Amino acid sequence: MDIFAFASFPVLVAWSVGLLIVHIMLQARFSTHELGTRWNTGPRDSQRKPQGIFAGRAERASRNFRETYPAFVGLALALAVADPSSLWGRAGALIWFAARIFYIPLYLAGVPYIRSGVWCISLAGLAIMFCSVLF
Repeated sequence: MDIFAFASFPVLVAWSVGLLIVHIMLQARFSTHELGTRWNTGPRDSQRKPQGIFAGRAERASRNFRETYPAFVGLALALAVADPSSLWGRAGALIWFAARIFYIPLYLAGVPYIRSGVWCISLAGLAIMFCSVLF
């Protein structure tokens, strides 16, 4: 029995879109809480930006996610085509995905060191995927 059967590359890419939406919603929630619904639903023509701690952290966490997200999608799609049964590739994808989930509350809570360690773990997941594509 394949222990990673539930984690095919297309399924993980789909779940990663859900994680992207979580980032967008958190950023919107904290920004709206600070600047109000009128600002959020308006054209945002002014240069007004959220200044609060949580709005800033949510924005930076989202930006950080989006920095590695294209690599994850590209590697997952390459593995889905080249070797859909790659256990190492799926392990790397799961590591990246799990680390990115844990990263959100750590960033919002302002936890140093552990948050950076979790980010490094997510990069290790990408490295495993990368090696799985090449070897």
